[in-house]
Amino acid sequence: MRAIAPKSDGGVDEPLATAPIRIGNALYIAPRQRTYMLTNTGAGVGDHAPVIKMVVGRMKETLDGPLLRPRILPAFERFSRYRLKKRGLNVRFIETNMGRLHVFDGPGRGSLPPIVVLHGITSSAAAFGPLLAMLQGHTRRVIAPDAPGHGFSEVPRSLLDSDALLDSMTSALDQLLDEPAIVCGNSLGGAIALHYAAHRPERVRGLVLLSPAGAPWTENELKALLGIFRMESRRDATAFLNTIYHRKPWFAPLVAADIVHSVKRRAVRDLFDSATAGFGATPEQLASLAMPILFWWGRSERLLPPSNLAYFRAHLPPHAIIEEPEGIGHCPHFDSSHATTQRIVEFARSIA
Repeated sequence: MRAIAPKSDGGVDEPLATAPIRIGNALYIAPRQRTYMLTNTGAGVGDHAPVIKMVVGRMKETLDGPLLRPRILPAFERFSRYRLKKRGLNVRFIETNMGRLHVFDGPGRGSLPPIVVLHGITSSAAAFGPLLAMLQGHTRRVIAPDAPGHGFSEVPRSLLDSDALLDSMTSALDQLLDEPAIVCGNSLGGAIALHYAAHRPERVRGLVLLSPAGAPWTENELKALLGIFRMESRRDATAFLNTIYHRKPWFAPLVAADIVHSVKRRAVRDLFDSATAGFGATPEQLASLAMPILFWWGRSERLLPPSNLAYFRAHLPPHAIIEEPEGIGHCPHFDSSHATTQRIVEFARSIA
């Protein structure tokens, strides 16, 4: 098994002129560099917007205040979907036993095999918007489904435990794929990717695991994880965001209330309430994976315990490439969508 510490890409997103940002009744103009869209007007919020940072600083005074209904993250998801549709990623729905699943699915402009992207718990495919857009330039097809009860997918028709989740996502991918694809998964999406690779190896050209779940836990480790997701206040949500990002995100107070609401959705609560320490891939399943594998575990990973990394190191097959990139936390596409895309594309080219 090879362990590689890749070089930082050192790249930055292309500057995108200016972006209007509405806060209350005021409209601000601020430069932006990244394509995160965070307001209900569909305005861009940049990494270096001093006006917005000032507003966020004032909002810190209300971290323990009452929670309002979600506004920012739903608006972000709607605007991200709008932008992806403009880029040619179509929206479709797939029928599963858990209900209709929303999927971004569209052609790319490259020659690499289709790439599937699977999100984690409480997240959505829209959260990968910049990464999906960049992948389009390299692959023949990009596919990103929303899990049951996440994003724009329907609320599950019955209890969504881990078995129901894996069955419904397997059914969706079976319907979506007409040729072997490179399957990428982050967090819980990594566990789904592992399950699909183990049960449908003929449909998986390559496997990319980004801080994946899917390793067994001790009871204390599981209890600690569930405690992190048991959020009741903006302060709890801000602490959670600080855990999953490499650096403390300046916009955390803006989205904190929405994060609290997201972990209280029925589908999310079902998954947490039914979670067991033994969930995940067995050593035999991991050892049986014959397809090329890229495994990323950022050096700033603070959500999943080190024992998970040790488990994967011990049981992934010898040909798996294991990398621990600097400056990357639990969600690589948040910390650097460019570096994450670049590494996925390099991996895809090496096996195409």
